[in-house]
Amino acid sequence: MPCPARVVVGLSGGVDSAVAALLLKEQGYEVHGLFMSNWAEDDDAYCTAAADYQDARAVARELAIPLHRVSFAAEYRERVFQYFLEEQRAGRTPNPDVLCNREIKFGVALRHAQRLGGQWLATGHYARLSQGPRGVELRKAADRSKDQSYFLHAVDRDDLAQALMPLGGLAKSEVRERARRAGLPVFDKPDSTGICFIGERPFRDFLARFLREEPGPIETPDGVRLGSHRGLAFYTLGQREGLALGGRRGSLDAPWYVAAKDSARNALIVVQGHDHPLLLSRELTTAPVHWLTDAPQDGMRCTVKVRYRQADQSAELKSLGDGRVHVRFDAPQRAVTPGQYAVFYDGDRCLGGAVIETVAGGASKLYNSPRFSTAEAL
Repeated sequence: MPCPARVVVGLSGGVDSAVAALLLKEQGYEVHGLFMSNWAEDDDAYCTAAADYQDARAVARELAIPLHRVSFAAEYRERVFQYFLEEQRAGRTPNPDVLCNREIKFGVALRHAQRLGGQWLATGHYARLSQGPRGVELRKAADRSKDQSYFLHAVDRDDLAQALMPLGGLAKSEVRERARRAGLPVFDKPDSTGICFIGERPFRDFLARFLREEPGPIETPDGVRLGSHRGLAFYTLGQREGLALGGRRGSLDAPWYVAAKDSARNALIVVQGHDHPLLLSRELTTAPVHWLTDAPQDGMRCTVKVRYRQADQSAELKSLGDGRVHVRFDAPQRAVTPGQYAVFYDGDRCLGGAVIETVAGGASKLYNSPRFSTAEAL
């Protein structure tokens, strides 16, 4: 009999990757575990990597599979974290999970798995991979509330062809039940929240370790000063928490939200009301798109997500001729944020995505006013 195919599973110490390994072993694969350390600070009490490694070891013992350990901390800092800081300094809001998947998990980790003799790298992502007429296709998970295709859209198709995602057809409740029945010690472990290098700590306190605070005014669109901010890099569009404004005489009794960043004057512009018109926009342009399919025809209609938890939004795409696209939504979108990603779908098939560069409408209207010293669209 031929030897079973070897698959290397990224074992994170959580329930999802543990069940991915369990399912693949039940299917007859020769399973190896790989624990990746992507953040290294000895005095960092917020990063749970040490405890996660012990959980991964316990899972590997229960499944009787080898566990390899490797550090990609240097690659992570160079390929993911530095980009994250550069974008924050520029006043944009990056999503490091997308780069982590492309550069680390399905980049250097995939190559490491191949050096270990693995024919595939498997993960606990909630997404599905299928074979289409032109090769591998990325599709949404059956459990739409857990679908992670948004974070996987930037992975090269050739790398996706070397990947397995066994959880794509399961609900989270089924995954926990499979873990419980198999006696895996992480069956009731809470899901991790956030990124390891931030963990549960306050986000702005973490950024202050790497970015210089540059205080400036918090203003209304009419130029009324309401308070001071720590630095534009510490805020994102649509943000409500952390503004420390409270009630103001002559203002509505409603929360304040970040609507714009005037980088030329180092001013943070805020408005009242969750759906204030300056928070809404219908159009955006992207950086060059990473397509997982053939580039669509000009004028194509599809659905788009501009953030992970968002429902699909109908839109029309028009090519700008240099790999970038212009997106026009059927309905106004709230707090579309440069630096985040617009990801395109046809039904449950992920077509690709790109970084949002500019937004038309909403707060960008402010920059047509002579009071502002820049014409940059947000």
